[in-house]
Amino acid sequence: MPDSQLGALPNIDSTTFYVGGLELHVHTRSKKKGTPASTKPAAMMFVLHGRHGSVRNRATLAILNGLLDGDDDYPNELFCITFDQRNHGHRTMNKKSNEGWSKEPEKHNPTHAIDMYAIQTGTANDVSFVIDHLPAFLFPLGEREIVSWGITGVSLGGHSTWIALTKEPRLSLAAPIIGCPHYLGLILPRAAKHNIPTDNTREFPNNLRALIQRTDPSTFPYTLKDAKNPFLGRKILVLSGAADPVVPWAASKEFVEQLEVGDSGLKEVFVEEGAKHETTPEMVKRLSAFVKKHFLSA
Repeated sequence: MPDSQLGALPNIDSTTFYVGGLELHVHTRSKKKGTPASTKPAAMMFVLHGRHGSVRNRATLAILNGLLDGDDDYPNELFCITFDQRNHGHRTMNKKSNEGWSKEPEKHNPTHAIDMYAIQTGTANDVSFVIDHLPAFLFPLGEREIVSWGITGVSLGGHSTWIALTKEPRLSLAAPIIGCPHYLGLILPRAAKHNIPTDNTREFPNNLRALIQRTDPSTFPYTLKDAKNPFLGRKILVLSGAADPVVPWAASKEFVEQLEVGDSGLKEVFVEEGAKHETTPEMVKRLSAFVKKHFLSA
């Protein structure tokens, strides 16, 4: 059932569900008239937007169109899930909380570091909540079998994607786009650039640092080849821009290069030369190919 509120998504059917007060949009490739209902196993893919964005922003729509294009026939059918991250879109409570540190007083958000980590971890919690509850709304009578869950996200959504992997073992595939798995490696240089003190200050309190050191992906034993490593067995595609000034590749590089996914996992990395903080057509193309090969054909 197409959802007119989402705007133009050619060749895509979108249905809205309200799950425990969370507005979810589930997208599938449009079926030709007269085509019988599919009974293929379902592969569910979260698509998370970036900061200042929403389910309706350009990057989200580009990814949905890239993932759901074509007439290829795969063993599993792809379902894409979108929702507004906390304090974004229709869930916005305080626009200032989405701003960063700035020399312009009207844009400066002193609690930038706290706000961003809260949204990222909150979104990761939302992902687990949706995995728990969406099946009862989508397939209440067990009409389809859900065989896999995956996740991709842009910028803020990319950060959330990395965190979700540490929290949610049901995610088998992930593709963070211009995101970072090392929050301190990203936020501390940003604080220094804006002369923000980070030694137990209101802008960067010790209890925030303690939370990060317990929950950030970089604090897990991601280099080990044993069960303590939450990334083992995952299929991970990392997409970043070599010239990104907002989320520099340097903040993620060491983590990604040393990341161990084990013999049953897969790690692919594409750092696009000249790309800034953007979701490029080449990134969408590689994402689509990765999902179709390792998610829909599995």
